[in-house]
Amino acid sequence: MSSTMEPLKARRLYLLLREQILSGEIAAETKLPSEPTLAQDHGVSRVTVRRALDKLASDGMILRRPGAGTFVNAGGKASMPVVADFANVLTHLVEMGRKTGVKLISFGYVAATPQMAEELGLDPGEKLQRSVRVRLIDGQPFSYLVTHVPERIGMSYSEADLASTPLLELLERSGLVAERANQVIGATLAGPEVAAALDLDIGAALLSMTRVVFEPSGRGIEHLQALYRPDRYSFHMDLARTGDDGARRWTPADAVRTAGNDK
Repeated sequence: MSSTMEPLKARRLYLLLREQILSGEIAAETKLPSEPTLAQDHGVSRVTVRRALDKLASDGMILRRPGAGTFVNAGGKASMPVVADFANVLTHLVEMGRKTGVKLISFGYVAATPQMAEELGLDPGEKLQRSVRVRLIDGQPFSYLVTHVPERIGMSYSEADLASTPLLELLERSGLVAERANQVIGATLAGPEVAAALDLDIGAALLSMTRVVFEPSGRGIEHLQALYRPDRYSFHMDLARTGDDGARRWTPADAVRTAGNDK
């Protein structure tokens, strides 16, 4: 067997076993077959099996008990991803910031690109504060965040503040009001720097999000480019049917409740 095929086969076996564990097909506390049995069942070498199990163990999904075998971890961290409330995004941001850890990778001031200057409504020549952070849940990384804030706003807090406090909370402490946000969701692949920060293989699939937050005046106060591990982060939205017969559509449930309260 070609040595170049081993990592790919190990990745496939890892993803297969991981999906079986997350779906409940392999229940919590179940003892996995031995390495020779797994190798025979899946038509791979024991080296491939060992690599796949090593990855599952590093994710906290299995436990190796010397002399007893390998078991599915009942409290596996990877089975509890962060879930974002898509319809109430600004409240969720502050709550998530308080419940997760953060590692500040870089912090400084840069010139604004024409596109970002237009999106944020910057003054001519105004610089941006740029920060790169990695968020962690139970010590494991799940998001890579690149944030740009107008220089006049960024000067209100320090690098140490950003390393310990959610950015939206810092903005509100400085007297700013985050009234609304424009958000775009997509998908991308992990480059070398992001892959290393999120403990992934280069080229791994990621959720991507670009968000611009605005104050009541209409000027932007934050531009965020975020990349998420899809196994540790997901978006959630409750929907309700609205409109007259023949023109019914799905609408965020929170918006429906708010409209009802306004009547």
